[in-house]
Amino acid sequence: MLGKLMIAANRRLSRSEPRAPLPARVATRIQAQEEASEILVGWIQLAVVLGFSLVYLLAPKTFDETAPFRPVPWALATYLAFTLLRLTLAYRHRLPAWLRYVSIVIDMALLLGLIFSFHLQYEQPPSFYLKAPTVLYIFIFIALRTLNFNARNVVTAGLVAAIGWIVLVVYVITIDPRDSMITKDYVHYLTSNSILIGAEVDKVIAILVVTGILGFAIVRNRRLLTYAVQENVSNQDLARFVPAEVASLTRTADDGVQLGLGELREATILFLDIEGFTTLSERLDPQHLVQTLNLFYAAVAEPLTRHDGVIVQFQGDAVLASFNAPRLNADHAANAVRAALEIQEMLKTRTFGDGLVLRARIGINTGVVIHGLIGTPDRLGYTVIGDEVNVAARLEALNKDYGSSIIVSGETRNRAGPENFAFALLDETMVRGRTTSTRIYKIGEV
Repeated sequence: MLGKLMIAANRRLSRSEPRAPLPARVATRIQAQEEASEILVGWIQLAVVLGFSLVYLLAPKTFDETAPFRPVPWALATYLAFTLLRLTLAYRHRLPAWLRYVSIVIDMALLLGLIFSFHLQYEQPPSFYLKAPTVLYIFIFIALRTLNFNARNVVTAGLVAAIGWIVLVVYVITIDPRDSMITKDYVHYLTSNSILIGAEVDKVIAILVVTGILGFAIVRNRRLLTYAVQENVSNQDLARFVPAEVASLTRTADDGVQLGLGELREATILFLDIEGFTTLSERLDPQHLVQTLNLFYAAVAEPLTRHDGVIVQFQGDAVLASFNAPRLNADHAANAVRAALEIQEMLKTRTFGDGLVLRARIGINTGVVIHGLIGTPDRLGYTVIGDEVNVAARLEALNKDYGSSIIVSGETRNRAGPENFAFALLDETMVRGRTTSTRIYKIGEV
């Protein structure tokens, strides 16, 4: 009855799990965890059988060692061979679900067979094996199945163990019709080969109760595992929308991510725009246009990232990148200039899509900006804002007027080091939105 209640409870718990199918990538990760668990189970089983063997070799022998048949070594050898086979299949990812259940049955059958063989090995009545302390290993074998994150494995192991122990008890009672070996005297039970039915019932109840508890625990743990894997996959996807440093902040913040947590920091802002994008968008259909943009973004992202820049936004055909915010970068101005030079050099030889040649204009400015999360309480985005960001965008646009491809502000030139790059003064102009003039420079590598 207890076994039926345990099975029914586990079925109800299983039905209470979300019925929506898991995405394939989530299911694949969970399967990988289960396969790794099967390998761990195999190694633990191997350790158990080797432990059995060591105890057998070291323990004093009270039986006739010249007997033609000694069952314990045979049982241990059989179990060792099966464990090695199972471990090999687990490493090769060729351990199907049905074989796992067969493995559980064989594991318990071999363990119970080993216990059964004790009375033959030591030439005692069958009731002798019921008092062997090896019965405790049944709980170890049941607990092993908790590593699989599958309650059915635990329940199967517990039921097989309980049924197997009942069979062993029935064998003792019925093997000799003239003497069932049953006693009601607890002291006599402990000091002889007789059996106490209540004691054996207690063992079966203990097996079933432990199995039930572990089964409930596994159902809960599997839910947590599924949730954790889904969260991990979701976080990895979302991390592509924000810089890695911001994603890390969302995982470690004690109070969660809060709106408006901006920080003032000196940074170098790089603004890049594709030349002639309007004409390009007229020539290409939307699908090819998006594919071309993605190829372009991937190409420019590589030097930006390599020089510790962070792409803050893709704005249509433009890229906004920051250096020293949020990723700390002491040499941020020089690294921004290096990245811009590498991008322009790369675009001289690189084609995109169906042999398209793309050119870009770049504006770079250094100053104090605010970087952080903005938006609504339900929808946040990371960005850098401030007048210095606007100046970088204005410098990019000035390339049209001066026929250049990279324009940097005087502050960027000073912070990057005039000795490191061939800066050439273009003009001292009034940048739109500012009330004071700004010195601007074109750039070439020394």
